[in-house]
Amino acid sequence: MKLKLLLTSTSFSDTPGKHQDLLNEQGFEIDYLRGPIGEEKLLTVIDKYDAVICGDDEYTAKVLEKGKSGKLKFISKYGVGLDKIDLVKAKELGISVTNCPGVNQISVAEHVFALLLTFTKNIHKEYNITQAGGWERLTSTEIYGKTIGIVGLGAIGKEVAKRAIAFGLQVIVYDKLVDQKFISDYSFEVANTFEDLAKKSDIITLHLPHTPSTEKIINEAVIINCLKKGVIIINTARGKLVDLAALQNGLESGIIAGYLADVLDIEPMPVNYPMKNWKNVIITPHIGSRSYESVERQGLFAVKNLIRITK
Repeated sequence: MKLKLLLTSTSFSDTPGKHQDLLNEQGFEIDYLRGPIGEEKLLTVIDKYDAVICGDDEYTAKVLEKGKSGKLKFISKYGVGLDKIDLVKAKELGISVTNCPGVNQISVAEHVFALLLTFTKNIHKEYNITQAGGWERLTSTEIYGKTIGIVGLGAIGKEVAKRAIAFGLQVIVYDKLVDQKFISDYSFEVANTFEDLAKKSDIITLHLPHTPSTEKIINEAVIINCLKKGVIIINTARGKLVDLAALQNGLESGIIAGYLADVLDIEPMPVNYPMKNWKNVIITPHIGSRSYESVERQGLFAVKNLIRITK
């Protein structure tokens, strides 16, 4: 019998390329849903499938148990983050889970600087002004000579650090497990704690997974006691790394000059999501890794993972 597959990654589906060709060559029976899909919706369909290629869907214990009661044996995550999948429950049920590390770091690192330069050079404001027929010449700021604090020195953090050099930024990094060779090669400063990094940084960029220990790493105490006034925070990692109530207070007080986010705690963004109306906030819809090149790399990785684990 043909393997029955559910594909929910919109980046995979929306971007033609070799990844789609490889998948279509396998002869799977494929159904498509546009993710990210929450627990409630998944519970109604997941038991029909042998495997999924998913984005940031909610594979909770309940969903996995429902899937196992039917046909589910394989989850191939398109992307890196596995925080939406209950890995303990998956292992307990014998459901194989794979992901795609090391494929999106260039695209995400470029997006970090796209956000940063858009904000500091007022690109977003000037675009809207000129589109409306205006000609208001706002004064921007330079990033040269500023200190960028990179929180999480994995594949993405390293690519951000390398690009920061070209912009003349001073780099300080924090990670619980520091790649000493990388640090030695580039002579970056290493902070002993996140708080130490926060105190020195004009720009903070987050590149951490969402775990119980990293949830709300940007919180009221950090904002009040550690952040330099006028700091810019960039989050292309996970929305739950930031306490939104504390963030709002930080923005309103001027401690935080700008919050630049490619991720939210709720995705897609609800119609009444409060942050979209906050001043000095730029939100993009989780597109940091959605370059053509990155989509194809991740898509091929996800399909090859599925082929491997289903043999």
